[in-house]
Amino acid sequence: MNTDPVKAIADAVLYEGYILWPYRRSALKNQRRFTFGGVYPPAHAAVHPDDPCAMRAEVLLRGEASVEVTVRFLQVVRRTVLGPDGEPVDERVVDGELLQSWEEAIEREIAAPGRIEIASGAQRDGLEVRSWDRLDGEIEVVTGSTLRPGVRRVSVTVRNLTAFEAGRSRQDALERTLCSTHILLKATPPDGFISLTDPPAELADEAAACRNVGCWPVLVGDPGEAGTMLASPIILEDHPRIAPESPGDMFDGGEIDQLLVLNIMALTDSERAEMAASDPRAAEILERVQRLTPEQLMTLHGRTALR
Repeated sequence: MNTDPVKAIADAVLYEGYILWPYRRSALKNQRRFTFGGVYPPAHAAVHPDDPCAMRAEVLLRGEASVEVTVRFLQVVRRTVLGPDGEPVDERVVDGELLQSWEEAIEREIAAPGRIEIASGAQRDGLEVRSWDRLDGEIEVVTGSTLRPGVRRVSVTVRNLTAFEAGRSRQDALERTLCSTHILLKATPPDGFISLTDPPAELADEAAACRNVGCWPVLVGDPGEAGTMLASPIILEDHPRIAPESPGDMFDGGEIDQLLVLNIMALTDSERAEMAASDPRAAEILERVQRLTPEQLMTLHGRTALR
């Protein structure tokens, strides 16, 4: 598990809802993935206003601190399994291993401000081909809006500018979407951000005036620190933490690891084979659960194992 509390919570946000229990392609809930933090192509957003083409974060910063901004998101990757004739197939078994065509994702991290320019591409790995479409966008950062002496407003806007033919399916749009988008802001010196969740009384009006679209900025890091803000597509409290008992990311912060682990342990052999074939990260969860010691399992129950 990542010991950096900022990276740990940012990664949890990045993969929130990525694939859900029962972690298999055939599960109905996994037929509509990448539901958090989507920044969609403008042509799609014009027809589907609930799918925005921009995300905007506004936060408060004390003094003359400088700000470093990073935008992170997932890009959908098509995984295509090739049959004996080299043509795409839905699935096949090779040497006892199930291979399935589906979607995965690549992690992207862009320093701001600047352009988002990701070329289309493809890679072949044995009998699997992974391909992705072009993504275009921009990240705008404004740091000079002074509200009162010693307090500035910093705004970050992420826009998707990818070309897209209106009227195509949501799945087609997802392949040109910045999925699970979130924004990390780091201040130097590392004590300058002001909580929007629990601001000082004298700055309550300024905090309330911040306009955040598609994200929820919170302080992250160790309790009491004010050097990093995470603009998350899901609502969090200041200084959110990953439970120390967690054996690893289960892609659903609203679930209880104990229940998910027990459910995975109860899978049949065929269900485990499908879970491993559905997604490499799902396969990692399966392997992680199978390696848990009795002591780790007891910790998930909220008590220490007897010795």
